[in-house]
Amino acid sequence: MKVGLFVPCYVNAVYPEVGVATYKLLDYLGVQVDYPLKQTCCGQPMANAGFEDKAVPLAVSFENLFNEYDYIVAPSASCAAFVKVNYPRLLEKGGHLCRTSDKIYDVCEFLHDILKVDKLPGEFPHKVSLHNSCHGVRELHLSSASELNIPRYSKVKDLLSLIKGIELFEPPKVDECCGFGGMFAVEESAVSVCMGRDKISNHLSTGAEYITGADSSCLMHMQGIVNREHLPIRFIHAIEILASGL
Repeated sequence: MKVGLFVPCYVNAVYPEVGVATYKLLDYLGVQVDYPLKQTCCGQPMANAGFEDKAVPLAVSFENLFNEYDYIVAPSASCAAFVKVNYPRLLEKGGHLCRTSDKIYDVCEFLHDILKVDKLPGEFPHKVSLHNSCHGVRELHLSSASELNIPRYSKVKDLLSLIKGIELFEPPKVDECCGFGGMFAVEESAVSVCMGRDKISNHLSTGAEYITGADSSCLMHMQGIVNREHLPIRFIHAIEILASGL
């Protein structure tokens, strides 16, 4: 199994420790991991801002760089979902057949569905509230969407439950949006902040010390509000907990 590690722009620039934790955990689990140095943005910011055509060259570059791998793994549900859901249509615009959309996985999805991890060596003796990002829930199906009225499940929760000492909680309105939404946070900042405050309030009600999840973008949005308002909770990406002790 040969895996290409895709580290999205904002993870690389703002949360490099998330990329490092992803590599360390995959390597520990015996996966042959390669990090293509010429990788760039996947194109999601351009497409979400209404400039889809500007995302096409980036999609073509991604295709050429990652097509050789059996799987593509990214520590970002949002970026993985963008490739999986939107690349076939974007590449068709440029006359290309998409070959990577079926190969890409968020790292938590990959650990749960492909590697089927059932034990991990880490320890994290803290109370943790799990945040479910919209892309992760509704495009990658990392957890069940409440509006579907199907039996409750959470792949990230299953994985975190393998860590010694952790106390896991889920907030009220478990899959309600935090208000980030990429360009939405810029164009509708007042609404975005109100949604973020509501989401943080729900996480705080669990008594948790940390908020975790599979999307650094959502965590970043909420962390900005917490830092500004001096609220008593910290943030950590789920893969950092899963890689604890390595």
